[in-house]
Formats: sequence, C-alpha cells, structure tokens
Amino acid sequence: MNKSRKMCKMLLAATALTAAFTATSQAQVMNPYEPIQGEWIELPNGRQWGATSTVYYAGDDKIWVAERCGGNGNCLDTPDIDPIMLVDQDGTILKSFGKNMIVWPHGMHVDPDGNLWLADARGDAERGKGHQVHKFSPDGELLMSLGTAGVAGQDQYIFDQPCDVAVAANGDIFVADGHGSGGNNRIVKYNSKGEYLMEWGTTGSERGEFREPHAIAINSEGKIFVGDRYNNRVQIFDQDGNHLDYWTQYGRPSGIYIDKNDTMYVADSESNTGFQRNPGWERGIRIGSSLTGWVTAFIPDPNNGMEPRYTSVAEGVTADEDGNVYGAEVLQRRMRKYTPKGYFARPPQRN
Repeated sequence: MNKSRKMCKMLLAATALTAAFTATSQAQVMNPYEPIQGEWIELPNGRQWGATSTVYYAGDDKIWVAERCGGNGNCLDTPDIDPIMLVDQDGTILKSFGKNMIVWPHGMHVDPDGNLWLADARGDAERGKGHQVHKFSPDGELLMSLGTAGVAGQDQYIFDQPCDVAVAANGDIFVADGHGSGGNNRIVKYNSKGEYLMEWGTTGSERGEFREPHAIAINSEGKIFVGDRYNNRVQIFDQDGNHLDYWTQYGRPSGIYIDKNDTMYVADSESNTGFQRNPGWERGIRIGSSLTGWVTAFIPDPNNGMEPRYTSVAEGVTADEDGNVYGAEVLQRRMRKYTPKGYFARPPQRN
C-alpha cells in the first residue's frame, strides 16, 4: 500500500471515529424533561403568536417573553400590539408593554436590579427606531437606550442589528453587536451610565473573532459567554475581552442562559439545517455547567428528522427555579415549556 493511500485510510478512520464519538456522546446524555402539550400562554383577543427568539426568567416564578407582533417583520407596522409580556408559570399574562417602540425584538436580559434589557435587532430609518438596546424598569418604563435610533453602522454609539445584551454585577453592560456572519461581529462594553468603555472582536474564526455573536451571558465568576453561532461554538472571555477558552460541546448556539447556580442552558436551533451548519449534531437545548463545561442533559428538537432549511425550535432559552425550561421558537412561532419528568422534578428552590 503506498503512503498516500495509507494516509487516506487513516484520515477516513479518524473521521469515522470522531463521528461515532460525537453520536455516542450525544446519545448518552439523558433528557429528563417533557414538553407541555399545546399552547400554555393564552394570548388575548384572538392575537396570534409571531416569531420569538427570546425569553428570560424574571424571578419570583415569572418569565419575560417577547414576540414579533404576530409575524416576523416590523412590529412598528402593528402599533397597537405590545411585543413584551410578563407571564407566570401557568401562562397567565400579568403585564405587557413596548407597543410602537420596538422594530424586531431579539435578545433579553434581566439585570441584578430586576430591570429588563432588550436588543432591537433591526432598524426603521424612516421612523427613527431600531438598532438599539433598551433598558426598562420592571413596570415597562424606558430608563436608557444605547445606540442611535434607526441608524445602522459601527461606532461607539452606533450598532448594526445588535443581537443580545448582558449586565455584570457591577453594572457594566455588554452588547453582542452584529446579526449575520458578515455583521459587526463585536462585543461592546459600557459602564452603568451607558458610557463607552471598550470593544473587542472582528469577523473571522480564530480565537476572539466572531461570525455572528448571537447570544451573550455572564456566570457567577464574571466570565462572558458568547454564542458564536456561525463558528459553531461558545467563546469565553474575561470582562476586559481577554480570550479564555471556547467550547463546541454545546452545539451551534442561538441562545444562552446561565442561572444563579451556574447551570448553563444553550439553545441550538440550527445544527444540521444546511451547508456547514454543524453536520452530525442534533438540534435542541443542551444543559450543563458554566464552571466545568460538562453537558449533563439534552432536550432534543422533536422536529429534528425533518431537517428544516434554516432553523427549528428554540432560539432563546431560560429556566425557572422549579426546574422548568422555556424555549422561544422562531420557525414554529410559539413559546414552549418543558417540565422535569417524574423523579427528576425537584421541590421549589427559593432564596
């Protein structure tokens, strides 16, 4: 056997072994959850669900939800609909706000003071709205806006389709800016007053580079976790932008949520949906530790065998203190709730 043929066989064997290891690793992670059947949030007055990519636990058994006003376009075209809702665990809507303020709600975050932050990932230049990150009080009062309303670009106070936002314990604000592989591909840092501090990242696939920073979260150690979606990885940084590590075991990340116990929930809505989109990986919600990186549970996409064109099931994800997991779905246009099965259910955990 000549050397080139031998090398080719060795490469094929290594590829097959890697694929088998990946499949085995995924299969061995259990799914301790079951979905609530049907819609568990009843929208008022015959209103229909639009695409939703974001959901966030508000504390006290309540969940923030944002949907795109019955469709997947410009919410300003339906000025009587509030895209942001607060619901309880039973799906009762407790309050809503945001009508005629948001173009295309994308990512959300609840800061240590209970304020809600929302990334508006599209713009309407004619009506002067969008391409911003907004801070709301728990009652829906607008407290701060970052970015220049309706203007897309790349500057200290100009975003282009910001995807998500996270706030550190000291009040510093981190914006994941750039939707699409050719976008701004950066993380922008501000202080608690909204004053520009620094930024990092550029387009690419090397460490510290991004191809769509689609999600961002912070754990108890203060580490920044960025869902680098087109690069099929979660990148980890300190708060000065120094690259610490990257993880691929959470799939192709669309959404990241880290709870107070450092459990990390990562929504993978795009693996196996097209060319170079993480082939060989199942879509779904992976759950593990933001401290160790180990994946301990996996909620599979029930539509996984259909291989949709671009996305399926949860893009956004959160969890409450009773162990329920919530997925925000763009393609299916719904908010899905998963509850722990049988003996995996745990009693309520309260402070």
